[in-house]
Amino acid sequence: MHPLIDGQTLSRSDLEALAGGKIRTLRGCVFDDVDLSGLNLNGLLFDRCSFKGTDFTSAQLEDTRFSGCRGAMANFTAARLDASTWKSCDLNNTRFIGASLSETVFTGCKLTGADFSRSRHVGTTFIETTLASARLPGFSFRKQTLETVDFSHADLAGCDFRDAVLDNCSLRDSHLVDARFDNADLRGADLGGLRLNDARRFKGATISRAQAGALLAELGLKVI
Repeated sequence: MHPLIDGQTLSRSDLEALAGGKIRTLRGCVFDDVDLSGLNLNGLLFDRCSFKGTDFTSAQLEDTRFSGCRGAMANFTAARLDASTWKSCDLNNTRFIGASLSETVFTGCKLTGADFSRSRHVGTTFIETTLASARLPGFSFRKQTLETVDFSHADLAGCDFRDAVLDNCSLRDSHLVDARFDNADLRGADLGGLRLNDARRFKGATISRAQAGALLAELGLKVI
């Protein structure tokens, strides 16, 4: 087992002392509202830790693992998070503005209201994750299979869903200006609030008969 720190409240100086040391796992630790900006925390495991309101601006967190953590209102602006993994974390209203998220995986996370504006996100994956009211402008999901992802009320302006498969997902009342869904499979998506004047962005997309009926109902037409 890797050396660990268990159940402690940590300061910036505590984390600086860990950088490059033998400690690889932080379990049940608390560093709420602490300034950790610019630190090298690559490769650590944060297990059931709390970092609510913590400032990780420009921190290095590549190959870092987060499991069961609470990080509402945390700030990861311009952080390096490439190849990091997040499992069952509460990250509501967290900022990832301008962060590097290549090959990052979020599984079973709550990201309501999170802001991913201007992030670099090649290969970023969301699985069974809530992104309601999140900001994801320009995000690319091209050719991905999205499983149980809630995008309701999210800002998806300019997003690329071409050739994607949405399985048990919600796009209800999301902001879709300039988003692309060419050849996407949307039969497993909640399209509530979608208007037919958006149809040009859905060229070649597959929807169900029930979804088609709902879209036509928006015009007051009945499908018999």
